[in-house]
Amino acid sequence: MSLRVTTARLRALLLNLVAFLVVAGTATGCGPGDDRPRIVVTTNILGDITREIAGDEAEVSVLMQPNADPHSFGLSAVQAAELENADLVVHNGLGLEENVTRHVEAAREAGVATFAAGEAADPLTFHADEEGGPGDGAGAPDPHFWTDPDRVRKVAGLIADRIIEHVDGVDEKAVRDNAERYGGELAALSTWMEKSFAAIPEGRRALVTNHHVFGYLAERFGFRVIGAVIPSGTTLASPSSSDLRSLTRAMEKADVRTVFADSSQPTRLADVLRRELGGDVNVVPLYSESLTEKGEGAGTYLEMMRANTSAMTEGLTGD
Repeated sequence: MSLRVTTARLRALLLNLVAFLVVAGTATGCGPGDDRPRIVVTTNILGDITREIAGDEAEVSVLMQPNADPHSFGLSAVQAAELENADLVVHNGLGLEENVTRHVEAAREAGVATFAAGEAADPLTFHADEEGGPGDGAGAPDPHFWTDPDRVRKVAGLIADRIIEHVDGVDEKAVRDNAERYGGELAALSTWMEKSFAAIPEGRRALVTNHHVFGYLAERFGFRVIGAVIPSGTTLASPSSSDLRSLTRAMEKADVRTVFADSSQPTRLADVLRRELGGDVNVVPLYSESLTEKGEGAGTYLEMMRANTSAMTEGLTGD
């Protein structure tokens, strides 16, 4: 066998070996740059908040894709494995991630530290609609705490505590500094929202949405919740004809002609309500339960809340 042939074969073997090691390293998460501790977050809203707090101290992996519905998204086998290999799992809880809860519980049973943000945010409970009759799930905890930026500020501080407590190797000062900076941005957001909503007359501070998602915002900024097209805290429920009739009567009684529909969901149900009321209904899309891709209007939590505040203010003050 010639030296040229032997060298060629050795080169081929080496190339194959390198390719194998790269693929194996990628599959196991042990490649270059993957040696940082890992935090896994279920929803993209909490993912953005957690990234602001962790900064460069840990890798933050977010399971829920942009524009997804937190009530219905599920996990692949690889994502489920990520949860059990994390240093810390941050999830919303309170029944929001309905298809992910069992995976979070499995990770907890496997010894992974978990933090349920919603449970730490002084949760409200769903209540009977103020005008539209009892909603489904009245008395159950409301998971949508992020519509109140003051509660998010509290949760951000607690996420910092959990990172420092459970994620080995992080710089405590860096995490605390990140939390203080982001807390200041959240406080500024809350103040700006309050000033923006002040432009809405008291008589127009009434909310009708696709489903019950703005209870925290209503309590914080002084709105009345008239009702929802889906009288539930989840998009997985469906309205009955009597639900729609009840809501229609409530809207007519309260002289409300604006419905806020989740931008990540079809507006079919809101359109049905528009027909029920004779076509004179303004349907305003909001980013209520999911962030978008970057550059599409709600790439971060702060951007989402500012866009929603502007849309709500315009929707409730316009003629």
